[in-house]
Amino acid sequence: MTIAQQERTAAAPHGFDVEVTSGLERFSAQHGELTLTSVFQPIFSLSHMRAVGYEGLLRAHDSLDRAVSPIDVFGEAARIGDVLQVDRLAQTLHLENFKVLGAEREWLFLNVHPGALTDPYLSAALLATLKRLDLPPRRIVLEVLEHRAEDLERLAEAVRQFRERGFLIALDDFGAGHSNVERIWQLNPDIVKLDRIMLSHAAHRADMATILPGLVALLHEAGKLVLIEGVETEHEAQMALACNADFVQGFFFGRPNPGAADAAQAASCISELTERYRDQTEARERRSVSRLAPYLRAFERAAERLAAGEPLEEVCWNFLALDHAARCFLLDAKGKQAGRNVVLRADRAAHETRFLPLADAQGANWLRRPYFRDAINSPERVHVTRPYLSINEALPCVTLSVATRVGEQTCVLCGDIDWVDEERF
Repeated sequence: MTIAQQERTAAAPHGFDVEVTSGLERFSAQHGELTLTSVFQPIFSLSHMRAVGYEGLLRAHDSLDRAVSPIDVFGEAARIGDVLQVDRLAQTLHLENFKVLGAEREWLFLNVHPGALTDPYLSAALLATLKRLDLPPRRIVLEVLEHRAEDLERLAEAVRQFRERGFLIALDDFGAGHSNVERIWQLNPDIVKLDRIMLSHAAHRADMATILPGLVALLHEAGKLVLIEGVETEHEAQMALACNADFVQGFFFGRPNPGAADAAQAASCISELTERYRDQTEARERRSVSRLAPYLRAFERAAERLAAGEPLEEVCWNFLALDHAARCFLLDAKGKQAGRNVVLRADRAAHETRFLPLADAQGANWLRRPYFRDAINSPERVHVTRPYLSINEALPCVTLSVATRVGEQTCVLCGDIDWVDEERF
């Protein structure tokens, strides 16, 4: 052991040891018959293409050097009423090892039991450890663990005080257990970590894959950065890119390790992933343009005939004869629907009887819809919406719209297309 290592061992907290493996110093601690130490899983910014933080994770071995699951360590601690003490030990261990990790600007994501945040003694101990290690609070992201809090108001107040001291707050495992939208409003985290189960569902279910980008957008609108955890495959990594997540964490990008992430390898991995995502996105856009082409031609012809004075029921036939065309309808200059929906096929009309209360749209006002606003703001050209949920049948839909003159009046002709995504990444 070198003199420097001897000095670090002497300066270590009581009960901590310093090991040197492959030139890397690591602190460890004894807890009963277990030896505890830290590993760090990198957290990457997809835009920066590098690690911006590390989550401290506990590793345990028994007296025979057999691995013991951290779940079992905390489970046993909870059984004997020692969970907050083990939580504090893990925090201190992670902070000591993070200090020697060599990370100069990255965050440390530190899992914290809610009880440790509301306990004045444990809070003071955390602050004292940071001061001793010369780690400013702005380097620490406190992950509020998914756990039922007995007094949520007290927890929210404790979180507020930690934030005022400069800490960042992350809500862990959102979408699982007790972590829900209400907890976001109550705790006001800076970062929301989406639980892996949400990503897993989205990877195998088209409806969940559609929801995920909307959820990320909702969290962004609420002022929260979004981290998707548990990314294990390229398919899941592509989904994280597609839903505009800010940060990712998981085996695909980097496994837990005692040392820092390989910056060059990480940049190469994310760069290649982004290139493949761009290629796939461009290919999907080309397919979408090709798919829309016959509908656009038929719709443009319908608008021309409508402007020439032909009745709506006749001008839409060619459009509605296409396989996935759903309906046509006409709006006035204020967004009010004139007449009923025009539906050509009998099977379509029969299907819509499931939503019979919505079938008669005469007099409905679609002022709020993007297809109306876009058409009015830029008349005489066809506009195409992004896929959205149609109120008519609760199915994915794309609407074509064009504002044109019919006699002396400005009208907006609209045509709906069923738009079930034919392929996910």
